[in-house]
Amino acid sequence: MAEELGKIEKLEIEQFGLRKLYVVPLFFSGADAPADYKEKLERYWREVNEQIANQEAKVGKIKRIYHESLSIGGEEGLKIIAEINALSHLIVKDKVDCGAVFEATELAELADECMDWERCLLMGLFSQKAVKMIAELYQQCALKRFEYISRRIDDTLQKGEAAILFIREGHMVQFAKDIEVFSVAPPGLDDIHRWLRDRSKQIEEQNEPKS
Repeated sequence: MAEELGKIEKLEIEQFGLRKLYVVPLFFSGADAPADYKEKLERYWREVNEQIANQEAKVGKIKRIYHESLSIGGEEGLKIIAEINALSHLIVKDKVDCGAVFEATELAELADECMDWERCLLMGLFSQKAVKMIAELYQQCALKRFEYISRRIDDTLQKGEAAILFIREGHMVQFAKDIEVFSVAPPGLDDIHRWLRDRSKQIEEQNEPKS
């Protein structure tokens, strides 16, 4: 009688020390976010949790958690996430309660510098020379930041372990070759993308000069 697929995958991880990383697109919602957007986010995070639970049933429990913007792990890191993203916090806390280690993921200095350069770009500067210079500085900082995240995961994720990384789309993290990476993309992700595109289009139309 053939073994169930989940059992075979779990056996392969245990025997060959494979490392698995589930990458979850990270979205934030402020208190003043539109109600329909909040509803789509809640659906998305429910589906993320379900997909991860299904994978755990196949390959074993999540052992480590990594989260963008967090330079502190453990209980203190959980408190920070609860303040900045309550929906991802629910998943992280659940996995930590089940024995996963919540790892410090970022180097605070690099994360803060990247955020400052990004804010400068979003200000809408008049000088194209200044925009170009700031964009270059942002790219240099972002590269260092993502290299640090990559090293951090490689150094802490042990053989045979599975982990989750919560990070915004468009990141430039390059993972070690012996880490098998899976993108978590539930149906609700498409709804969020569609909502954001429609929202952006609506704002552009509102800002167009009146004839």
